[in-house]
Formats: sequence, structure tokens, C-alpha cells
Amino acid sequence: MAFLVPGGWIWLTGLSLRWPFGLVMIVIGTAGLLWCVRDFYVSGKGTLAPWAPPQELVVVGLYRYSRNPMYVAVALILLGWAVSFQSRGLLGYMLAVGVAFHLRVVFGEEPWLARTHGSTWQQYTRRVRRWL
Repeated sequence: MAFLVPGGWIWLTGLSLRWPFGLVMIVIGTAGLLWCVRDFYVSGKGTLAPWAPPQELVVVGLYRYSRNPMYVAVALILLGWAVSFQSRGLLGYMLAVGVAFHLRVVFGEEPWLARTHGSTWQQYTRRVRRWL
């Protein structure tokens, strides 16, 4: 989602790199995403896979600042592609993915986390914002 679709888009449309600073956003987003995956495994005792989610609520690392830092990282990666290649199409893709993330979080993940982690989740939501 963060690399295959933009890479395919860039290749198919023949876009060229226009603003290299956007690559910094891609690198920062990728580092954040990898950090979160590590925290899921180490602190949460689980994975990104729906069939093996974290057993513990992950509240360390970037999760101290955002309840959804993985989604923020992916959005930053996608924004980096759009900026780097000055592509309105990639920007539109990033916005569509962002809307999909928001709907998934609000209607799927947060209700499940509330049921699974109860008062621990409620305390966490009072301390940490959903996005930034």
C-alpha cells in the first residue's frame, strides 16, 4: 500500500523526481512504521496480522504520542511520494487511504480495543490523541 501502489503509479505514468525533500518524508515514515512493528512484537506480544494481533495494549514508543502511529507513518510515506513526484494523483490516493484508515479505526479497531482492554483502553484514550 505504501510502496507498491505509489511505485506502480510512478512507473506507469512515467513521473520523474521533482522535489527530493519528499524522500525524507518517505524515510521518516518508513522508520516510524518499522518502529511500530517492533513495538507490536516486543511490547504487545503480537504482529500486524489480524490472526495474531498484540496480546497487550501497546502504549510505548510512538504510541505515547498517537494511538495510531502506524497509520500516520503510512500517510507520511504516501505524502512523501506525492511531494517527491509532484503528483496530484498520488496526493488523492493518500487522502483516500487516510479516509479509509479513519473509518477503520473509528468503526473497527477502537470498539474492538475497548472491548478487549476495557478500562486500560479508556485511560489510554484520555491521555493520547487518536492521530497527532
